[in-house]
Amino acid sequence: MTTDRLGQLSEAGISIWLDDLSRQRLVSGNLAALIRDKHVVGVTTNPTIFANALSNGEAYDEQVRELAARGADLDAVVRELTTSDVRNAADLFRDVYNASNGVDGRVSIEVDPRLAKDTDRTVAEAQDLWKTVDRPNVLIKIPATEEGIPAITRVLAEGISVNVTLIFSIERYRAVIEAFFAGLEQAKANGHNLAGIHSVASFFVSRVDSEIDKRLDAIGSDEAKALKGKAAIANAVLAYSLFENLTGTDRWAALAADGANAQRPLWASTGVKDPAYSDTQYVDQLVVADVVNTMPEKTMDAVADHGEITGDTVTGRGAQAQEVFDQLTAVGIDIDDVFVVLETEGVEKFEKSWSDLLESVTGQLDKAKG
Repeated sequence: MTTDRLGQLSEAGISIWLDDLSRQRLVSGNLAALIRDKHVVGVTTNPTIFANALSNGEAYDEQVRELAARGADLDAVVRELTTSDVRNAADLFRDVYNASNGVDGRVSIEVDPRLAKDTDRTVAEAQDLWKTVDRPNVLIKIPATEEGIPAITRVLAEGISVNVTLIFSIERYRAVIEAFFAGLEQAKANGHNLAGIHSVASFFVSRVDSEIDKRLDAIGSDEAKALKGKAAIANAVLAYSLFENLTGTDRWAALAADGANAQRPLWASTGVKDPAYSDTQYVDQLVVADVVNTMPEKTMDAVADHGEITGDTVTGRGAQAQEVFDQLTAVGIDIDDVFVVLETEGVEKFEKSWSDLLESVTGQLDKAKG
C-alpha cells in the first residue's frame, strides 16, 4: 500500500508550496500536475528562480520577439516576462485560492532586489507589481532588511498582500511582526477590508546551518562539532514560538476581531545543502499547523518517497531550541554576526541573480532583433 506522505503533511496543517516557477512548468502541465497529484497549493519565486527559468530561453523566445518588435526596453521586457508567468500561475491556482478562502492558491513575486536598501522605491515597485499582475492571489515579496521593514507597513496599509522574505534572526522577525501589525492598523484606518489582506513571513532555514556549521568546523572542538546541523531547526522553532506569543496579545485580538488574517510563518530554503543530513529534515522536523513550507521539487519528491511525517514536531520545543543557541554562544559562535552575514549575502545573491537575468534577456533581445 502506497503512503501519501505529502498528503499526511497537508493534513498536519502544512501548506505545501513549490519553490520554483517557469514558463515550461506552465505550458507543459507540470505545475497543474503538482497541484493535482502532490498537494501543492502555492508557488514562490525569486530572482534566482527567474534567472534560471529565462536562461533556458526557448519558452520565452516568442514573447521576447513580440516585445522587441514593439520596441520595449530591457526592464520592460523583464517585467512583462516575469509578471506574465506569475499572472498565469495565479490563474492556475485560482480554484485553490477560492476553496481556501484566500489562504492558499498564492503566487509570490519579488521586488527588484537592487531596491533592498531603498524604502520609497521598494514601496513604489510593490504597488506597481500589484497593479501589473492584477490578481487577488498574488503576494508581493519584500525583503526584511532595515529599509524593507517600513516598506512592509506602507504596502500592507495600501491593502496589498505581502510575502516578507529573507528573514534570518528572531530579532528581525519581531520587527517584521510589528510592521505587519502596524500595516494592518493603517489599512483599517485607510478603509481597507482586513479580511482581504494576507501575508506570510519567510524564514530562511538551511542557510543558517550552512553558515553556523562552517564556523563550528573552524572552532573544531568536540563540543562545537556536536552542535552541527542543529541551529537551523532550532531557529525556526524559536520563530514559531514568537509567532504564537505575539498572536496571543490583545493587539492581535483586536485586529482579528476586525477580520484580519494571521501572518503565517513560511519555511523557505528547505532544500538540504549538506549531504550528511537527511534530505527531508527541514520538512519533517518542522511540522506544525498553519505554516507554509515552500520546497524545491527535489525536496518535495524526497518527502514523498521517504519523509517521516509523525505529527507536530515544533510546538512546545522553544526552551529546547533556546538551549541550542545558548550552547552555540558558549562555544564561541557570534550569533548576531551570523545573521548579519546571512542577510548581506542573501541580498547580494539575489542582486547577482537579477544581473544574470538581465544579461540573459539582453542576449535574447539581441537575437530577436537580428
